[in-house]
Amino acid sequence: ARRSSSRVDASATSERCLDWLKELGLDDAQVKKATAKFPNLLTYRVENKLKPTARWLLDVGLDGARLAKVIEAQPQLLLHSLENNLRPTVQWMKDLSLVDAQVAKVIAVYPQVFDLSLENNLRPTVQWLRDLGLDGARLAKVIAGRPQLLGLSLENNLKPIAQWLKDLGLDDAQV
Repeated sequence: ARRSSSRVDASATSERCLDWLKELGLDDAQVKKATAKFPNLLTYRVENKLKPTARWLLDVGLDGARLAKVIEAQPQLLLHSLENNLRPTVQWMKDLSLVDAQVAKVIAVYPQVFDLSLENNLRPTVQWLRDLGLDGARLAKVIAGRPQLLGLSLENNLKPIAQWLKDLGLDDAQV
């Protein structure tokens, strides 16, 4: 009896999760993609784990359509810790002078930003951009416009490309 009860619980949890994803605005194709990318999503309780994160993402500035696309692309984002990951990363972006609309755009375009370490990825990349002469509103504009830059390796991507451009005769401001 215990086995069948846990199968019923798991089935009910999965059904509730599927219903909730549709309530959030994901269409059938988006639900299928999200659950194919991360089948374990269906094992989490909506009320305890998924809903608070989705509500927070909406509060940060994502609209329903953007949230649906984020969940489709990066469903495991719903499981990231609000306290240890999501909030500190958003606060870091705001500390860089990104306004709310820019923060929402970064999340919508590059939700993988939450998979990057503040200490090992984000801060060193931004410091490198500052060393090139970007600061304030210009830095915020670059990050909001091309958030994927934050995920590139400094040593294997950004620095070699910058050096190549300098070798072509461009100065730091042009790079």
